[in-house]
Amino acid sequence: MKASCSVRCVSETDIAATAETADPGLPQAPGAELYPALDLANSAIALPGGQFLDALGTPSGANQWLVNHHLAPADAGIQEICAARLRSLREQVRALLAAQVGGNPAPTTALAAVNDALTRVPTASPLGWDPVRGMHRTAPHPIDQIVDQALGILAADAADLLTGPDAERLTACPSTPCNRYLLRAGRRHWCSVRCGDRARAARAYARRTQTTAD
Repeated sequence: MKASCSVRCVSETDIAATAETADPGLPQAPGAELYPALDLANSAIALPGGQFLDALGTPSGANQWLVNHHLAPADAGIQEICAARLRSLREQVRALLAAQVGGNPAPTTALAAVNDALTRVPTASPLGWDPVRGMHRTAPHPIDQIVDQALGILAADAADLLTGPDAERLTACPSTPCNRYLLRAGRRHWCSVRCGDRARAARAYARRTQTTAD
């Protein structure tokens, strides 16, 4: 049985995941406005200088991310265990995107995780019984229900992206150390102007270094 999202349960892994959550000032990667799952995959950003920004690194950050994507109300009260579930789905979606971009087989664990999220979307209240009320319809904890619904929507969106016509446009930003994914549009294959400028600067530096060495 999965733990309730209403219970605060922080493991060492969860603590490690709560990296700096400041806004890096980057715009959404191309295509992320169409696919929330792509924005989910890009919610942990590697920046120059070894900086790492995680929009889902804290419960409040995860809550705000869900609110921004119309997947939860502002007062949902997301706890750490729910934020950890969202981060876990993100890593599995990233694994599937990486397989798609690299032309590799989809990891079975990532497929299983996405399918599990799809099947957990609540469709009906289960039947329960207790001595006071007798037979009655029960419901999951409201926060559980919100998170299950959000995870199911994001998993379905990832499946749509990976199987639809935009799948062939999916690529990884080639500007080191960027780890974001995007949909190519024309000749553009960087996720932002900043990454494009950094890549061009790196190429120019490499040419100057080569010329000096010669």
